[in-house]
Amino acid sequence: MDKRDRIRGAMIGCAAGDALGYPVKALSEAAIVERYGLRGITDYDLDENGTARITADTQLMLLSANGILFAHTRGALRGIMAPVYQYFDAFYMNWYRLQTTERASRSRVGWINAYPSLSAQRAPSPTSMRVFSSDKFGSMDEPVNDSKGSGCLLRTVPVGLSYSDDPAYILDLAANTAALTHGHKLAWISSGAFALLVSHIVHEELSIAEAVNKTLKALDKSFPDSSTVVYELSRTIRSAVSLASSASSDLDAIHALGKGWVADEALAIGILCALRHENDIAGAMTFAANHGGDSNNTAAIAGTLVGARIGFNAIPDRFVDRLELVDVILELADDVTTDCPMYDWGPSNPVWEHKYIYSDYAYWRRRTPEAKEDKDDKEGEAKQTN
Repeated sequence: MDKRDRIRGAMIGCAAGDALGYPVKALSEAAIVERYGLRGITDYDLDENGTARITADTQLMLLSANGILFAHTRGALRGIMAPVYQYFDAFYMNWYRLQTTERASRSRVGWINAYPSLSAQRAPSPTSMRVFSSDKFGSMDEPVNDSKGSGCLLRTVPVGLSYSDDPAYILDLAANTAALTHGHKLAWISSGAFALLVSHIVHEELSIAEAVNKTLKALDKSFPDSSTVVYELSRTIRSAVSLASSASSDLDAIHALGKGWVADEALAIGILCALRHENDIAGAMTFAANHGGDSNNTAAIAGTLVGARIGFNAIPDRFVDRLELVDVILELADDVTTDCPMYDWGPSNPVWEHKYIYSDYAYWRRRTPEAKEDKDDKEGEAKQTN
C-alpha cells in the first residue's frame, strides 16, 4: 500500500462516514431502530437519484484541501505564502455565499466550487454559519466565541494528509484552522490532535493505537499554556482507548464518552470505533453512526482513521460507487499526494494551473481536448490500481 492509497482511503473514508451517519444525525437510538431495524443503519440511505449525500462537514474538508494546494502553488511560483489557514478564509466565505445566495462566483475561489453539490445546504454547523455571516473570523489569540462544538474537526483532515515532518506545525495549523470558527481551546486542540493522528497513520504507517500514543505525547509540548485543556482531552482519549478493549457493548462504550456534540467527545468516539474495527471500515463507521448524537461526525472520524489505515483499495465498493462527488474527492486526494509539481521558471502544467491558479478547471476541462486526455489517463490508471 502506498501513500496515495492511504490518502485516498482517508478522504473517501471521511466522506463515506459522513454520508452514512447523516440520515441518523440527532435521531434517538429508538428512532434509528424503528427506521432501520435492530442493527441500525448499515448502508447508505440513498436520495432519489441513488446518491449518498455528504454534509457541510465534508464540503468544508474538501475546500481545506483545495486551499492548501492553492497556498502551496502560490508559494512555489511566487516565493511568498501567507500562513496556510489564512487562505481558508476566502474559500470558506465563498462557500458560505453559495449557501445563502446565487450571486457568489463558482469559479473564482476553488475549482471544486464549480460542482453544485459542494454548496448544497446539508446540515452546516450553526456556530460556523454565525461566524461566516459576521464575516469576522477568529484566531487562537482572539477567539470569536466560546464554542467547543465538533463542527470544526473534519475540515482539518487535509492538514494531516499534507504534512508529516513537524508535529508541532501540524498541531498549530489544524488548531488555527479550527479557531477560525470555534473559540474554545478544547475545540481547536482536539482538531490539532485529529490532524496529527491522520498524519501519523498516513505518513508513518502507524497502527491507530500507535498513532494515538504518539499524538498524546506531542500535545503537552505544543500547548504548554493549555495544560488543563490538554489533560481533559487526553483523559477523554485514554478513556476511549480503554473502552475499545473492554467488554462493554458498543452503545454502552459510546455512552460512556458522550454524544459527540463537542469536539473531544466526537474525536474520542471516532477513535473508540476505529480501534475496535481497525481493519473493517464498514464495522467502524456503522458502530460510530448508530447512536443518538452527532452521528455523521463520529462516523466520519472513524472512517477517516480506518480508511487511512487500510487504504482506498480495501474500502468496499458499496461505500465508494454511490458516494456523492466521489470522482472529485479522488482527484483532489491525488493532488494532495503529488502536491504542486510546478516551480518558478519551471515548465508549465496547464491542468494544475487551471485548478490552483485560475480555479476554472471544471469549465476548462469540458472545452479542452488536452484536459480530457489527462482525465482519461488518470481514470485508466485508477482502474488499474483498484
